[in-house]
Amino acid sequence: MFRGRSTHNIDSKGRLSIPTRFRDVLKAKYDSRLIVTNLPNCLAAYPIEEWNKIEEQFTRFRFGPPKVLAFKRYLLGAAVECNLDGQGRILLPAHLRQGAEIIKEVVLVGMLTYFEIWSKELLENQLKETRDNFDEISDDIIKEYGIGL
Repeated sequence: MFRGRSTHNIDSKGRLSIPTRFRDVLKAKYDSRLIVTNLPNCLAAYPIEEWNKIEEQFTRFRFGPPKVLAFKRYLLGAAVECNLDGQGRILLPAHLRQGAEIIKEVVLVGMLTYFEIWSKELLENQLKETRDNFDEISDDIIKEYGIGL
């Protein structure tokens, strides 16, 4: 499982080093292929096997409803296969970096079956907002989903 946070720099060619602990997860459980796509404030990197599960869910929605098509278009339309090179890096396409406001410093955040790639500044803002509203958010999550600490 992907856990924890790790700060890295994007090089001038758009390459990102994947942390050793994340590469170890890929090696132990998956292969080296990642699908990277956009989320509203960051990028998401899925091992190909996890991505295939997402795509399978969408196969039953060929022509609608409109919300599903819009979501599918946003998520699947941006998806790019990014393979690890011999030095454990992936090349993040420019259009994905621009959409997530990724310029130089990024933070990778483990999300169990995938990991997120954030602009350091955007993640800090997101974490501050969560921290400032933690009690309210945790109460809502417990009530709605039964997930608690």
